[in-house]
Amino acid sequence: MSAGPRAALSWRILVVVTGAVLVWLFLGALLGRDYDRPTHAVGAVLTTAVVVPLVVLARRVLDRRPWAGLGLPSLRAGWRRLLFGMACWLVPAAAGFALCLGLGWVEISVRTSVGDMLRVAVLLVVLVFLKEALPEELIFRGYLQHNLATRLPAGQAVIGQAVLFTVFGFLVGAARSVDRLALFFVFALLLGAFRAATGDIWAGIGLHVAFQTVAQLFGDVGAVFDVVGADVLGMVAMGAVPFSVSWLVLRHRYRDHLNWRALAPDPPR
Repeated sequence: MSAGPRAALSWRILVVVTGAVLVWLFLGALLGRDYDRPTHAVGAVLTTAVVVPLVVLARRVLDRRPWAGLGLPSLRAGWRRLLFGMACWLVPAAAGFALCLGLGWVEISVRTSVGDMLRVAVLLVVLVFLKEALPEELIFRGYLQHNLATRLPAGQAVIGQAVLFTVFGFLVGAARSVDRLALFFVFALLLGAFRAATGDIWAGIGLHVAFQTVAQLFGDVGAVFDVVGADVLGMVAMGAVPFSVSWLVLRHRYRDHLNWRALAPDPPR
């Protein structure tokens, strides 16, 4: 597609955020609120199947720019960053779990066999990738953060997409309490920092998969653990410890790449 006039940045952002909200609301209404694993699987496949073409269309029609700007190279090019993002959350989260259990803040018991637990965990990795990690990272850290970063310093673009992600969470009903809104905002800031530092969204996808999989595995979705002290586990072992350590690791590893004042290039096709 040749370069030419394109929609204003504010209009492009409004269209894509509105589209994302409508997709999640429509799929939520279509699949209902009652949870079961087959419905979860159908929702995951449909989310990715709808979101990816919409982002491609927005990039071509609204942006009139190439796919490369969205920060999603092939898995062959990005698998190391995917694993890096997963490790950044999983390793400190494991330490957080050990801390909570060791101090007696939390008690965890297994409802089912180890084999069943592992099967559920593997399935959740796939479903989280398709339903949350890939589509949300592609929209918010891929499309929206990149577009903001072509006009705003990188630090402001990270904050901007975090605000949009939090508004999205509120509108689709996933973040209606103060603590959920805070979680959405802080999580999006961290994911945006990974995008700004690494140059693509694979590390953010990895971190997103790790966090959501473990949160669901130890919650009602996984239904394989009984947890006493779930609020403390979520706040300390799944939130404060891994989020803080992930940020410190990112700052150290990419200290020569983080420039919060830089603008992202967006050359015409």
